[in-house]
Amino acid sequence: MSDLTGKTALVTGASRGIGAAIAARLAELGADVAITYAQSKERADDVVQRIAAHGRRGLAVRADSAAADEVVSAVDQVGGEFGRLDILVNNAGIFPYGPIGEVPVTEVDRTLNIHVRAVYLASQAAIRHMSGGGRIISIGSNLAERVPFPGVTLYAMSKAALLGFTRGLARDLGGRDITVNLVQPGSTDTDMNPARADGADEQRALTALGRYADTGEIADAVAFLAGRAASNITGSVLTVDGGTNA
Repeated sequence: MSDLTGKTALVTGASRGIGAAIAARLAELGADVAITYAQSKERADDVVQRIAAHGRRGLAVRADSAAADEVVSAVDQVGGEFGRLDILVNNAGIFPYGPIGEVPVTEVDRTLNIHVRAVYLASQAAIRHMSGGGRIISIGSNLAERVPFPGVTLYAMSKAALLGFTRGLARDLGGRDITVNLVQPGSTDTDMNPARADGADEQRALTALGRYADTGEIADAVAFLAGRAASNITGSVLTVDGGTNA
């Protein structure tokens, strides 16, 4: 696994689930890690304690990814307090669900603000604090490329935008030796999508492996892309979905 000693990272929306697992894994590999959270300071503080347990510096910054000024301010705060930023993981997300005729415009705006605008703005702010060898990694979804059930049009659309963003930004930043990649999880066991919830068996049946991922498996994919072994990988998509999209 990658050695991230001396690196600094920011993981957005990391007070729980996939984001919390990513933050802990990066710290385990030697990085100092900041996270953002929107609501639960208690959960965010728990993640900071997990980071500290690995002997690394942790920092929690309250920032709602739906608010443009809060996104930019959080990145700049982390860059200022840590003195640098080597790794940005755009993880914050929500899961809007419902027939297109029943989804209000407020939900459309909030979803696009969090999944698209915040990723753009956080990355734009982060590169001011990055030097050569920097990493920008976004968390998308396998539903960006294949949609096997109804009710997720808005979610799939918002995550599909990250495909173009990743490829375009990789071209923009290649000359600065900053890589830009996308991790697309499939069904992953979190409190947002528990492996024992109603409908979980249907999701499990779509996979080739017959199971949900655990959050650590997504964190491992991010850790790989954040490390030296992935230094020649940019503009790429790593889908971690148990073969759902195979």
